[in-house]
Amino acid sequence: MCAMPSGKTTSVHEPDPVRPTEEDRVAAAGSELIGGPIGRRALLGRSWWTPVRVIALVAIGVFALGLVQKAPCYNGAWFFGASSQYTHACYSDIPHLYQGRGFADGLVPYFDRLPGDMEYLEYPVLTGVFMEVAAWLTPGSGSIQDQEQWYWMVNAGMLMACAAVIAVCVTRTHARRPWDGLLLALAPAFALTATINWDLLAVALTAAAMLMWSRGRALAFGVLLGLATAAKLYPVLLLGPLLVLCWRAGRWRQYGMALAGAAVAWIVVNGPVMLFAFDGWSKFYTFSQERGVDFGSFWLILAQNSDDPIATETVNTLATLLMLLCCAGVAALTLTAPRRPRFAQLAFLIVAAFILTNKVYSPQYVLWLVPLAALARPKWRDFLIWQACEVAYFLGIWMYLAYTTSGDAHKGLPTDGYHWAIGAHLAGTLFLCVMVVRDILMPERDPVRRSGGDDPSGGVLDGAEDVFVLGPAARPARHAAPFEASQVDWGRTEAQGSSL
Repeated sequence: MCAMPSGKTTSVHEPDPVRPTEEDRVAAAGSELIGGPIGRRALLGRSWWTPVRVIALVAIGVFALGLVQKAPCYNGAWFFGASSQYTHACYSDIPHLYQGRGFADGLVPYFDRLPGDMEYLEYPVLTGVFMEVAAWLTPGSGSIQDQEQWYWMVNAGMLMACAAVIAVCVTRTHARRPWDGLLLALAPAFALTATINWDLLAVALTAAAMLMWSRGRALAFGVLLGLATAAKLYPVLLLGPLLVLCWRAGRWRQYGMALAGAAVAWIVVNGPVMLFAFDGWSKFYTFSQERGVDFGSFWLILAQNSDDPIATETVNTLATLLMLLCCAGVAALTLTAPRRPRFAQLAFLIVAAFILTNKVYSPQYVLWLVPLAALARPKWRDFLIWQACEVAYFLGIWMYLAYTTSGDAHKGLPTDGYHWAIGAHLAGTLFLCVMVVRDILMPERDPVRRSGGDDPSGGVLDGAEDVFVLGPAARPARHAAPFEASQVDWGRTEAQGSSL
C-alpha cells in the first residue's frame, strides 16, 4: 500500500488495527494463555470490550497487584523495624512524608517552614498540590500510624486514576496499534514502583500531552507538558527533540504554539508560589543541585570505588556536559537519519539519556520511560528484557538497603552486589536505546513503520515533507531503473520529489 506525502490515505475505510499476535512471536506465544492468536475470521469492533477499555482495566488490575505487594509494609513494616520494609521490597515515601513534611500537622507546603533538616517541601509545586489534596482527604482521627495508612491509601487511589489515564493515552496515541498499550499495562516494574512516590502524576500529564500532539493539537500539548513540568522536571526535555523534528519538517508555527502553551501553564502554576514563598518554591531546585551522588547511578559506583570521590559540584558539571553531549547526538541523529525519526523514539532517547547521566536513579524513575518505551519500540522481546533488568534493580536497591540497615546481621545485598544491580539497570536501558537508534537508522526494522505507518505520535509531523536535512539523507541514491515494488516514502523534500 502506498501512502500519500500528506500522511492521508485515499481509502474510504480506516485501515484495520495491527494485531501484535500476527507480527510479534513473543506476543503470539503469550496469547496462548488466553486462547491463542486472534483468528482470521474474528469479528472485531463489535463488542463493548474495545482495546482501550480492556487495556485500562488490565492496567488497573496490575496496579492493584502492586498494592497487594505493599501489604507487608502497610501492615507494619513501614512502622516497625528498620530493615523489614526493605527485606519485603515494599518501601514507599508516601506514608513517611505524611508526618515528615508537615501534612499531619496541617502545615502549608512551601509557605510554612518544616522542623528538621529539610526546611521546605522539596517537590515541584503541582506535586505539592497533589500531596496536599491527599492530606485533605485523609481522616485526621486515630493514631499517626492510622493516618499514615489512610494517607497512603488515598494517594494510591489518586495514583491509580493516573495509571488509568496513562494506559488510555498510550493506547490511543497510536490509533492503528492500540494493543501496544498492553506493554505498559503489564509492565512489572510499573506495578512495583507506582506507589513509591508521586511520579505518576507527571507521567499521566506527559502521556496526555503526547496524545494531544498526535492529534495535531499543539497548544493543548504545550499546556499539558507545562503542567507535567510543574509536577516533575523531566517532561520539559521533550521540547528539545520536538524542536529538531519541527526544524527538519519546517513546522515552526506548531512548535511555537507548544512552547508558548508550556511556558504559560508552568508560570500559572508556579508564579503565585514563586512570588509569595520564594524560599519554599526554590527548595526543589536547590536541593537537586546540592544533593550528592546517590542511589542507582554510575556515579555512585565510581564514588564507592574511589578513595577520593568526586565533589558534588564537579559531578553536577560533568553530568550536565554528558547530557548536553547526548542532546547533541540526538539532534545530529534527527537531522541525518534516512527518514525523520518518530517523536516517541526521540522522546524515549532524551529521557533515557537524562536517567543514564543523572547522579541519582530512584527506582520509580522507570515510570518515566515505560509509556515512552511502549510507543518507541513496541516489541515484546526487547521490552521484557529491559523490564527484567529494571525488576533486578528494584530488588537490588531494597536488598542493599536491608544490608546497610541490618547492623551486624548484614541481611541483604552487599555493596558489590548492589553495583551489579545498578549495572543491570544501565545495561537494560542502554540496550533499549540501541534498539531504538537502530530503528531510526534502519526504518524498515521499526515495528511501527513496518506495519505501514509513518509517525502516528507525530501529529503535524506525520507524513510531512522535510525542508532541512543533513548528510546522506539529503542526497538519496537514485535507482537506475524504475522501482516497481510498493514503498512507504514519507519525509522527502520537495526538491527530491515523490514517487506517489
